[in-house]
Amino acid sequence: MSLGDEREASGGYGGTGQTRTRLPDTGSDPYGTPRRGPRSSSRSLVTVVGVVVLLIAAIAFANRGDDDPSSPTDGSAAKPGATATAPSGQRPVRSKSAAGVPSGFAQDQQGAESAAANYAVVLVSADILKPARRPEIVRQVFDPARVAALENNLDRVYDKAFLDKVGLDENGDAPKGSTYVSRTMPVGTKVTDFSGSTATVEVWCTGVYGMTGETSQNPVTSDWFTMTLQLRWTDGDWKVDSFSQKEGPAPVNGDNKVSTSDDISKAVEEFGGFTYAR
Repeated sequence: MSLGDEREASGGYGGTGQTRTRLPDTGSDPYGTPRRGPRSSSRSLVTVVGVVVLLIAAIAFANRGDDDPSSPTDGSAAKPGATATAPSGQRPVRSKSAAGVPSGFAQDQQGAESAAANYAVVLVSADILKPARRPEIVRQVFDPARVAALENNLDRVYDKAFLDKVGLDENGDAPKGSTYVSRTMPVGTKVTDFSGSTATVEVWCTGVYGMTGETSQNPVTSDWFTMTLQLRWTDGDWKVDSFSQKEGPAPVNGDNKVSTSDDISKAVEEFGGFTYAR
């Protein structure tokens, strides 16, 4: 399957949807010339950054067949009720691995949803672009049977040439004075199939993506997307067998005042992430 084919099928990496970002008419923010409406040519590099993570994961599993991960395999999956997103109060995980990825999820539907939410965060993160961090993430998140092929594919795509194009050095680090931002926030989860040892979970997400800094041509913007993760119970925990992505559901953008590059950089550094639970 070609990259072009998979781009159409998966919808790309978080941040590649055609999110309309409203910028102020005046001001001196270093992100660039203020403008309204959808981004045009300046979004192209962000699109390149965004699309590849999910593309390569899909390539590794392209020979899985024609199963539709978003469709239940039986009639047992009903629409979520009015309280479907209410927290259960159960402890989400027992521990975190050396890679910093939550682990030790319960072998039930709530455990699968918690695993999917946390894995969505790490799979669409800035760390996945770092050669030193990527193997740890892949080995922690994916079914061991999928790890070798996925690592090879990711290494081929995220080579020095690619990192140069998106403004990162060979270690996946941003230039001095800049911050590469890729942070995903799950909004809710939904199990569409569950057998006890396998599960299909949809994770509705929002996120922020782009590069801060005075010379950035790709200001940090937001997006809404849904990830579908197929999980398998392996070695006492839920692991990702495959995943895909589609745009939305996206709300109407509010009239929030756009923050400066410095404000975004400080927020990313000062506000930590969460361990998500069902």
